[in-house]
Amino acid sequence: MCGRFALFRWSPSLAALPGFPVGLEPRWNIAPAQQVLLLRAGVAGYEAALVRWGLTPAWLRDLSRSPAQARAETLAEQPLFREAFAQRRGLLPANGFYEWRGPRRRPFWMSSAERPLLSMAALWEAYPAGERVYLSAAVVTVAAGPQRRPLLLDAAGEAVWLDPAATPEDLQALLQAPPLPLRERLLAGLGNSPQEEGPQCLTPA
Repeated sequence: MCGRFALFRWSPSLAALPGFPVGLEPRWNIAPAQQVLLLRAGVAGYEAALVRWGLTPAWLRDLSRSPAQARAETLAEQPLFREAFAQRRGLLPANGFYEWRGPRRRPFWMSSAERPLLSMAALWEAYPAGERVYLSAAVVTVAAGPQRRPLLLDAAGEAVWLDPAATPEDLQALLQAPPLPLRERLLAGLGNSPQEEGPQCLTPA
């Protein structure tokens, strides 16, 4: 399951999007309940926002129950995700994500040689609190053998996912598409703790 990812390098075109946070710091070990960068469809193209990683619909009262992941197989039926899947889809950019495997739960860094910036499919919600409205998101995951991984989209898939006019059939085709190829690297485990932050998290084993 995608419980941690990193965003430490991005393109000038991404940084030029409306809403991109000024002074965004590189992160090597982003964990649920922390702030993540979300891309979504705006009036004149993509726009960016910082959101909480953990989906919080307006009716949710216990924020400890806000899910960081949403299973692709049940998005259209689950009450927690159904409306966001139909109306509020976004992308979480990442340079890669972490995967812990085996009896000793060893960490692997998952990334792409062809795409230095991955696009993880996400759902987003607005959560009103007093006079403010907070945004939140969950990453969409798909089965990958015994693991669950983020649904990664290529450029064509990004356009469909963010298109408000995308049909249910279009979206289901993305959820069932073959996964993008990834490369993996066994890590030393310096980033096992979510409190650890910095390039040392990617130290090879």
